[in-house]
Amino acid sequence: MSEPASISLGIAGRYAQALFELAKDDNGLPGLEADVDALAAALEASADLREMIASPILTREDQGRAIAAVAGAMGLSPMVANTLALMAAKRRLFVLPQLVADLRARIAAEKGEVTAEVTSAAPLSAEQARALAETLKAKIGKTVKLNATVDENLIGGLVVKVGSKMIDTSIRSKLASLQNAMKEVR
Repeated sequence: MSEPASISLGIAGRYAQALFELAKDDNGLPGLEADVDALAAALEASADLREMIASPILTREDQGRAIAAVAGAMGLSPMVANTLALMAAKRRLFVLPQLVADLRARIAAEKGEVTAEVTSAAPLSAEQARALAETLKAKIGKTVKLNATVDENLIGGLVVKVGSKMIDTSIRSKLASLQNAMKEVR
């Protein structure tokens, strides 16, 4: 990991820990989870928001006003809005994506959940996603939340990552294995 990335994770981790502990002490984890999901969706959907939090040109005051407007429009809790305002005042908004990821991990751990990164060749139906989540829950022993993406290059099958484990049942990997086996036969 590069040093700037490590520093960003450290900064985000401190804000995430403080915000998580405050929400936990206040029995506000469901509200925090909703705010984190809303922030993640906003970061994914808005290039302007991503540019604003990373802009070295905007002053602290400009970033503070902008993030306050965003928080107000999104209806974020005062605790999250105040944390974002503090981050703007300290010029730390650039770690917002890492903060969201850290908070999601803390909330999932508190709920006894794990997140599985699932890549498939075609979008999973609701029934397929439910069946996969149940199968993974039976194997892992924890509730599994799926983060599904589509990669048509897989041709067919799935690639599932849970923590440090990866299960690759894609046709692409099977073809690559077959190709390697054929090279060895020569």
